Amino acid sequence: MACWQVYRDEEMLKYDQYNILEMAGLPTRFTVRDLETATQNFQTPIGEGASGAVFKGTLADGSTIAVKRIKWQQSGETEFRTEITIIASLQHVNLVRLLGYCISTRRDRYLIYQFFENGSLDAWLFKDDRRRSQLKWLSRYQIATDVAKALSYLHHECHHRILHLDIKPANILLDRSFRAMVSDFGISKLIARDESSVITRARGTIGYLAPEMLVPNAISTKSDVYSYGMVLLELIGGRRNFLLVIDKENQQRQNSYFPKIVREKMMQGKVMEVVDQSLARIEEISEEEVSMLVRLALWCIQGNPELRPSMTEVVEMLEGRMPVHMPPESSMYVVNFLDGERQCSTQAREDDPDLMSANTLSISIQSGR
Repeated sequence: MACWQVYRDEEMLKYDQYNILEMAGLPTRFTVRDLETATQNFQTPIGEGASGAVFKGTLADGSTIAVKRIKWQQSGETEFRTEITIIASLQHVNLVRLLGYCISTRRDRYLIYQFFENGSLDAWLFKDDRRRSQLKWLSRYQIATDVAKALSYLHHECHHRILHLDIKPANILLDRSFRAMVSDFGISKLIARDESSVITRARGTIGYLAPEMLVPNAISTKSDVYSYGMVLLELIGGRRNFLLVIDKENQQRQNSYFPKIVREKMMQGKVMEVVDQSLARIEEISEEEVSMLVRLALWCIQGNPELRPSMTEVVEMLEGRMPVHMPPESSMYVVNFLDGERQCSTQAREDDPDLMSANTLSISIQSGR
């Protein structure tokens, strides 16, 4: 039995290699020894996601790389194939460039990317108050524009429409000039240009997941628009959209939902109160610009996908070529964990939650008034 398993693994490896090597325009193939040398036996971890850990390394020519080691499981294999297939064919200034890949006989899988000095947007917004205050308003606006352009390219300029399905600060990387690059295409989906949607199992990250992804329905490019809107709100406020708040009087735990707070402040004419206070104390920020970004974010997170703008329209709005009107005061959908205790403990964490399946989630509706 063991011999058969080894034979089957070797045959599968040959099959995998053959299929991947047949792809046009494939990046460089590395050996495991190449990567062990570059990373000094994977001694410098720089991050970890749902599908694997990321390590810093240096190639023989002196260039710095990021090596993503994919955890072996069936979904991990699928994500590896998806990521290498999608990224190898993409060319856009705001998308992370795939430099190479590696398949080992130990069934490990590796993806090699360009390295980004400033890490992820998540680290700048949520890990360190000092770093957050250094992420200036102008940089945040540019990051919002960069991500919008990347998504517009994926949705409207590729041969197939590409749905990213996991847009969040942890998947937005920053170069030394704080220009943003979208990364991690592990759960992305391709749909034909004459199709507007696709039915798939709900996967994504809590706090950025569009409500339509949790019910038996078709997802579309508008699901990415929703996630983008949630990220835009976090850029504006410098805080997570979900926060655990302790009521000191009765010692009860309550969830603070930032989109609801933002909409209320907008209606009260107090939109500047939602801006990251670490910036408000040291920068002159245009109230008109803040108001425009808030309106845009609220359009993006509309419960009805048809009301959300396309990412091409989002770019037009950010660059001042299209007006941003006040969105309708409709119901707001909030994605929750079914288990209240689990919800509190997970939302209170500073690191990103893992990818969740639909059967662990519920949707609650908050009134627009």
